[in-house]
Formats: sequence, structure tokens, C-alpha cells
Amino acid sequence: MLPARDGFTYSIHRPHTVIGKAVGNAMNMGTTLAVYAELCKATGRAFLFPGSQVQWGSLTDMTDARQLADQVIWAATTPAARNEDFNIVNGDVFRWNWMWHRIGDYFGVAVEDFDGVERPLEEQMKDDASVWAEIAVKHGLAEKDLSRLASPWHTDADLGRPIEVVTDMSKSRALGFTGYIATDRAFFDLFDRLRADGIIPKA
Repeated sequence: MLPARDGFTYSIHRPHTVIGKAVGNAMNMGTTLAVYAELCKATGRAFLFPGSQVQWGSLTDMTDARQLADQVIWAATTPAARNEDFNIVNGDVFRWNWMWHRIGDYFGVAVEDFDGVERPLEEQMKDDASVWAEIAVKHGLAEKDLSRLASPWHTDADLGRPIEVVTDMSKSRALGFTGYIATDRAFFDLFDRLRADGIIPKA
């Protein structure tokens, strides 16, 4: 415990899957899905859900990096939040069986409903490094190295969970934290930024 005489306090923040721009991050679902969609578009492949039946049909939630940052700032400036721990997610819940279609529609790729067969991204993308390098050259992108943008193994672990995941935000809500970001908007904002920054091709 930090000594009270020095005026220090702490807070602990527990996000679910974090999405946000972070090139080179080894746990990066948002950019991984964006790159996967662009690969599907370039090669004519269908945008196939890689995970489990449970994740396809069950409720889940996520954490936009901006939402996490907002809660950290709130906790640092709210006396009641001192020396406490908090869950932090966007504030909504969703099912991949409709979110997957919304992401596919954003990129204009063909989406097939999940047929119950897991098709991990690590397997789907194992031969795509040269394809991505060609896409990067064609569109003048900032990063030609697929491994610095996509982390298929991590996204597979997330989307392959055999359990439903819903995170309780009651504690911080009761103390006054009101932050909220719709998860589809969090994805689209990230994709817009990746396009603007030349990480993925512009529409």
C-alpha cells in the first residue's frame, strides 16, 4: 500500500478485449480484422468468422482504448474512486452474428453466416504475408510487414472462447463514471483512422 502521508492513491482498471490503433501491438483485434477484411477483398475470399459457435451467438463486450483512457482520468480526478478497482468496457453488449456483418459491410466484402466450423485466422492468413506486401505497395501503405499489423493467434483466442462474456460496470457507474461508446462505432472509428493514416487502403 502506498503511504498516505505522500498523497499517493492508485486505481486498477480491468478491460475486456481492447481495440484501438497500436501498430506493432501483439494483441490487436481491431487492426487484425481490418487487415483480414482487406485481404479478403483483394483475393476475393469470403470474410469468414474464425471463432466458436458460442462466440458467434452469445453476448459479449469490448473496450475501446479511448473509453479505458477516460475511466483512468476519471478515477484519477474523483476522490471516491481512489484506491479502488474497476471493470471497464464500452457499455454495450453485442453478438458477433450481427457485428461480423456490420464489419464486412464497412469493407464491402462478402460475408457468410457461420456454419459451425471453426476456421482460425492463423490458418486462413498463414500465406498472406506476400499478398499484404503487394497491397501495401499498390496503395502506398505505411507498413508492408503483415506481422506488425495482424495478430491472428490473439484474435483466434478471443473469438474462440467457449463461454459467454459480459462485464459488470456497476461499480464505476455508481460512483459517477458515465462514459459510453457503441462497439460498432468503436470499430468504424478505428477503421477510419487506419485508412486516414495509410495503414489500410482507403475505400
